[in-house]
Amino acid sequence: MVLSLHFPPSTSTDHLRLFRFVSPTGKNNKTDFQLPRRRFLPTSRTTKSPPLRAQSLPSASTIESFWQWLAKRDVVPSVNFEAVPEGMGLVAREDLGKGELVVEVPKSLWINNDSVMASGIGSVCGGLKPWVSISLFLLTEKGKGIKSDWKPYLDILPEVTDSPLFWSEEDLLEIKGTQLLQTTLGLKEYIKFEFQRVEEDVILPNKHMFPSTFSLPDFFWAFGILRSRAFPRLGDYDLSLIPLADFINHGSGITTRYCPWEIGTKGIFSQKLFFSLKTPVYVKAGDQVFIQYDLDKSNAELALDYGFIENNPNRNTYTLTLEIAESDPFYDDKLDIAESNGMGKTAYFDIVLGQPLPTQMLPYLRLAALGGTDAFLLESIFRKPVWDHLELPVSQSNEEFICKVIRKACESALSAHQTTIEQDERIMEQGNLDPRLGIAVGIRIGEKKILKMIDGIFQDRELELDILEYYQERRLKDLGLVGEQGEIIFWE
Repeated sequence: MVLSLHFPPSTSTDHLRLFRFVSPTGKNNKTDFQLPRRRFLPTSRTTKSPPLRAQSLPSASTIESFWQWLAKRDVVPSVNFEAVPEGMGLVAREDLGKGELVVEVPKSLWINNDSVMASGIGSVCGGLKPWVSISLFLLTEKGKGIKSDWKPYLDILPEVTDSPLFWSEEDLLEIKGTQLLQTTLGLKEYIKFEFQRVEEDVILPNKHMFPSTFSLPDFFWAFGILRSRAFPRLGDYDLSLIPLADFINHGSGITTRYCPWEIGTKGIFSQKLFFSLKTPVYVKAGDQVFIQYDLDKSNAELALDYGFIENNPNRNTYTLTLEIAESDPFYDDKLDIAESNGMGKTAYFDIVLGQPLPTQMLPYLRLAALGGTDAFLLESIFRKPVWDHLELPVSQSNEEFICKVIRKACESALSAHQTTIEQDERIMEQGNLDPRLGIAVGIRIGEKKILKMIDGIFQDRELELDILEYYQERRLKDLGLVGEQGEIIFWE
């Protein structure tokens, strides 16, 4: 939801502009590289599956080849690599205490920008975004087949995940009306743009270095692998793939912010770097080892990055995007005030289900809607204290206007959905849903509940408009011109 607000002398709302939402880049912990309309009619589906689904389990021979490949390269884990409900995961061989080692992986097995630069394509990958160059490396090595030293690792990687990035159009029908759909479509366009650019600038002019033909779906696969599996900020590297360690799964029960990995050497005199993955909690022998991917990610971010969501209300967020309209006659003054308070022309507010509105949201709304007889607050004499004034209601007309604008925007956003919360909850109660449908319905429920919550907050505020204290009343009180009962005091 993007609102562009301009408050002219009249209280007309004709100037209100509603835009389709494209999410700002979310934060990543396990992956940290940043990324800058079709109409769908949703259906409710529980059985029919599109062609591409999350991978089936690798064969026993593929797993054995991968295990032998690791052993020959000094990887000695404290876990087994086994089939688990999530697909493949790491299972403790013996009891592991909090902070105990799960696996150590030498730097020679990290796939990062150094790996690219040291490879046959390194000379033409300088200046590319790290994720783009690593994607080319993965695809080049995959195209070599048995000639690649990385084949056992590449063979064990999934072909797709349940991220909306890999959903068919039929799957995407299920998230019509959500912010997740717009984010997904925007991300797919971004990946397509990057592929076309790297194909034109790097691949085609250097065909001798890229004997295999890369397609857009191939590039999507490489992006998905990095987005879901790469570890960030390992020393000087923006992102790195760490074989075996990247099969550690997310545990919703892990609520600590303890970082479960570190980089170091073995022994005082050793110069050989290792990536050490440790368990953040005690794990019994035979149980799967989990880590927390990111406590701050929303369900939409978890879905897009990894292909799952949590049944946790705190993961349900809706990003309200507010914008000061450039056509506003007070645009320069409002922008100056916003920037003086750490904001700008556009402001993003992540609203979490069941939690209060962000503290800066109402002041920003009041600023964006400021006009008419309230415009005196924009004068330079008020520049320093104006934000303090905006933290409280300015005038009844200003407060009424922002209530109407937000409620209208919520109504518009809710009307884009073709199922109600109650209908979605009944679908969830059926159980045994296709994983992608489960994600879609969970996202729909979360977003609609937040929109209902926001609407309710501003509906309640509308009912209080006649009893709220506004700037003029506060100012008169400060001057001692209003009595305890609100009466105006006159002196002869």
